[in-house]
Amino acid sequence: MNKKGAIIIVEDDSDDQEMFSEVFKELNYKNEIVFFNDGQEALAYLTAKTTEPFIVFSDINMPKLNGMELRNQIHENEDIRIKTIPYLFFTTSAEQEAVIDAYSKSIQGFFVKPTSMEGLKNVLKTIVEYWQMCESPNYIK
Repeated sequence: MNKKGAIIIVEDDSDDQEMFSEVFKELNYKNEIVFFNDGQEALAYLTAKTTEPFIVFSDINMPKLNGMELRNQIHENEDIRIKTIPYLFFTTSAEQEAVIDAYSKSIQGFFVKPTSMEGLKNVLKTIVEYWQMCESPNYIK
């Protein structure tokens, strides 16, 4: 896990993208914030040999390649999997079947998007700081 790498947000809703953007601006992390409107765009980015992002926040319901399909393709791709990139779902609602399906694909978290900016800020701050403290096989000193 590259703690200095980009924070990837796979989200097709422009209002949600704006909320993420504002919150990350307030949190003032040094990581670049990169948005993708669908899973196909994100997969192309993640499969690039030079790309090693810090963390992926993904919506589930998106056009072309949804979040579950994206996670499945990432999980099956050894080149991406060995980068140990935390993958978290951020979605508008949680149904038991979706949560079970997500964890069966080895995601690292499933979150319902908070409805307030302050709620989103608190959740994102907690998540990012947790992963900043976490060790990964490729970055042990």
